[in-house]
Amino acid sequence: MEIAQDPEFCSMIDRLRDEIHGGGEAERKPFEELVATDDPEEFARVLTAPGRPLWARELAAFRLGLAGDPRAFESLVLLLNHRDPERCVSAAYALARLGDPRTARAAAALATNELRVAYALFPVRLLTELRAPESVPALVAVLERRLAGDDPHWRVGLACVEGLGTLADHRARPALEAALPHPRLGPAAEAALARLAETP
Repeated sequence: MEIAQDPEFCSMIDRLRDEIHGGGEAERKPFEELVATDDPEEFARVLTAPGRPLWARELAAFRLGLAGDPRAFESLVLLLNHRDPERCVSAAYALARLGDPRTARAAAALATNELRVAYALFPVRLLTELRAPESVPALVAVLERRLAGDDPHWRVGLACVEGLGTLADHRARPALEAALPHPRLGPAAEAALARLAETP
């Protein structure tokens, strides 16, 4: 797919353009120039140069990620754990296409870091998409911590349940069964267990 036709790229560009709209010509011109280039070396320079704005680093990392360039990895992992959910979405999309063998380990580390659980939703979803050896153990570990009925991060737990249903790995059965009584997770856990029942 041409990069200009990639829906996630187009969404990111629209978001970044809105973000720098008030920055004046000093930011708008460099932004449009970076959008227009296809030079991976220019993207790499953006990631290593001091003082570059976040929008430039995000755009450069995204483009390198889609090109399968491992120089994008560290920047994309940082963006995957950003407080801005839209940046996390773009980073996860690029990481899934980067093809770097370190990605699943990094996503699992972010997902299971209880100090950053408020930002674990997108690492959890990425682990599901990657279907890596690290995916099921990490999702089970995160889910088991989210089973308290008053847990404020139940959406992370729900993403784990849904991910484990998608992965349909029988190692998840005990955690999914434990989620059945949970008022918010129970229906999804039931659906996930039904998928396990259909899986040899």
